[in-house]
Amino acid sequence: MATDPLPDYAALQERPEPVRGTAWGLFGEHDELGTLNHLTPERAAAAAALVRSGRSFSLNLPLDAFSPPLIAHRGAVRHEVFGLNEFHRDDRLDAFFPQASSQIDGLRHFGHPDRGFYNGVPGERLVAGTPDLGVQRFAEHGVVGRGVLLDLAAFRAARGAAFDLEEPARVDVDELDRALRWQGTELEPGDILLINFGWLERFLALPAEQRPARVTSPGLLAEERTAAWLWDHRIALVASDNLALEAWPADPMALPVEAERLGALERSSHTGMLHRILIPLLGLAIGELWRLDELVAACRDSRRDSFLLVAQPMHVTGGVASLANARAIL
Repeated sequence: MATDPLPDYAALQERPEPVRGTAWGLFGEHDELGTLNHLTPERAAAAAALVRSGRSFSLNLPLDAFSPPLIAHRGAVRHEVFGLNEFHRDDRLDAFFPQASSQIDGLRHFGHPDRGFYNGVPGERLVAGTPDLGVQRFAEHGVVGRGVLLDLAAFRAARGAAFDLEEPARVDVDELDRALRWQGTELEPGDILLINFGWLERFLALPAEQRPARVTSPGLLAEERTAAWLWDHRIALVASDNLALEAWPADPMALPVEAERLGALERSSHTGMLHRILIPLLGLAIGELWRLDELVAACRDSRRDSFLLVAQPMHVTGGVASLANARAIL
């Protein structure tokens, strides 16, 4: 666990109102980076020293990887190529949803129904054209650090308990710790943690007509212990090869909020989501639908679990999220 001066998760719960249970103000009164603050130049330099072979692996799916889209309101991108004459080409993307493929969620993506958005930024300021909590902050800072692969799929397979595409298996922190010990992996502050559930590779291998009508995926268990584990390990960004990092669909009985209990907010597919803690309360950067299969194979062959990881989020002022644009270099 980390030894820096930041409070652990238990101590966050003892902070005074209105910042109780949050990381608000810990990285600065006007901070808009959240846990990406852990990615310091010193940690980037240390991560660069991990490069041995120079082999690099794209962690990104094509923009049109899913048809129909996994989430209905994130429509399929339309690509048009045109020219001013027969010797010229330009192109245009319409219906482009940055979260329809491999992505990084920005700090605008979720607010907590009872507490609000990260660092207390008012929701009415989070509109197109305003910079508050925009993904451009991630783009300006960049994502460069030590990537660590946690191969849950291999850990499960070794025990004859492979994940089922039809079941939203919920992985608790005890299993995360067991998997780390099985790999012989130790996390360090500022790590970019990649969790391989093996879900994406198997889902894409299915013919379209055989894919489940209701998308389910294994993922992290939505409970306070999961948030505490990620915060206390000082994870800078956590990404996975599944739909939502946490198990999907969400358990509506998990992580209750007063707004829904009192009827001030209608219950929805977001009810019970761990996202409501990780993004707005802790400022934790999350990646979803990252393509890990080639990296996983290379790490297994070379018996490695750490590498240099770089990602360049899109520079969209006030953007909610971005394409991952991520690479791992071994």
